[in-house]
Amino acid sequence: MSWKKYQRIFVLVIDSLGAGAMPDAAEYGDAGTDTLGHIAASVQSLQIPHLQRLGLANLHPLPQVPPAAVPLGYYTKLREASRGKDTMTGHWEMMGLKTTIPFKTFTEHGFPPELIAELEKRTGHKVIGNKSASGTAILDELAEEEIATGNMIVYTSADSVLQICGNEETFDLQELYRCCEIARELTMKEEWRVGRVIARPYLGRQRGSFRRTANRHDYALKPFGKTVLNALQEGGWQVISVGKIADIFAGEGITESHRSQSSVHGMEQTVEIAGRDFSGLCFVNLVDFDALWGHRRNPTGYAGELEKFDMKLGELLKVLREDDLLVITADHGNDPTHTGTDHTREKVPFLAYSPSMQGSGALTEKENFAVLGATIADNFGAAMPEGTIGSSILCELV
Repeated sequence: MSWKKYQRIFVLVIDSLGAGAMPDAAEYGDAGTDTLGHIAASVQSLQIPHLQRLGLANLHPLPQVPPAAVPLGYYTKLREASRGKDTMTGHWEMMGLKTTIPFKTFTEHGFPPELIAELEKRTGHKVIGNKSASGTAILDELAEEEIATGNMIVYTSADSVLQICGNEETFDLQELYRCCEIARELTMKEEWRVGRVIARPYLGRQRGSFRRTANRHDYALKPFGKTVLNALQEGGWQVISVGKIADIFAGEGITESHRSQSSVHGMEQTVEIAGRDFSGLCFVNLVDFDALWGHRRNPTGYAGELEKFDMKLGELLKVLREDDLLVITADHGNDPTHTGTDHTREKVPFLAYSPSMQGSGALTEKENFAVLGATIADNFGAAMPEGTIGSSILCELV
């Protein structure tokens, strides 16, 4: 194994932190969206000194955060080349795969009766729900019935997902996982194919007391081709995932995975990993921004989550080594001031920093997310897999 410049690369995905509408946003009903900008405009104070030092306010004007006089690193925005605006599409593109046909959604009418009938037959549970809903709202509506009857809450969202709820004490976690595995098998059929089946375990017995637990599990489609993660793994490099990265890639190309209880926990895990010796990539997804605040249209909560992240980012910056590279980015937008509860079609930020960098400042806007994977592959001397997109910008990060 040989590496050109950095022995360890840390990629932090702030799930849904869009940075302004894509040129084609109107086609998705997302004209004028700006997750980062609208969050900042919605609160009186935004304390993010470490993101500020890295150049976030230089990249995207923020009312309460002045630009850094001399940013620590480089910054730009990435456009999405794929069709869609979901988690898998964004992450897969980061690692070289361009999705040309968006994943199927069942937002308007729920899942087809034929799918529901087969799911009931195979699992032995009657399905209730079967509509697009907020994960917390559907628990308040139907969880008491599920607990009393053993029925199974199935719902979707604006994403390409089939989600199944189960009370950990009455439904049983392993039974929930079994039902989700059956649902994943059924939804491999072309006309029912969703990007992810998600197990949504929860606790509580009465309306108003239900809370989802950290035992969520995503059953994602495998990537349709090899990604940069596969190339790194095959080259003998470590690929350490934190959060739902392993689920998003269905374990493909992952050498070590860590589940997170929250985004703060995910950052704590990342700081711990940074204290170890390894060579390769640490790939982190911080989902609370999206799940807790974006989809629930809560800009104040989103801003608070950014401040919590920034505090943990300060801890990570202290333990970075001279031959480490840190990249902070996002996978799509989820403007909490926009209509509905869907993701939003936006550009994403790209902040890059290493203690060994001699320069800093703005880079030209990039035409796809795949520059990230291509840069990682270039650094470790790994060949980009056949069919992938992206060009390295390693030479710009000096």
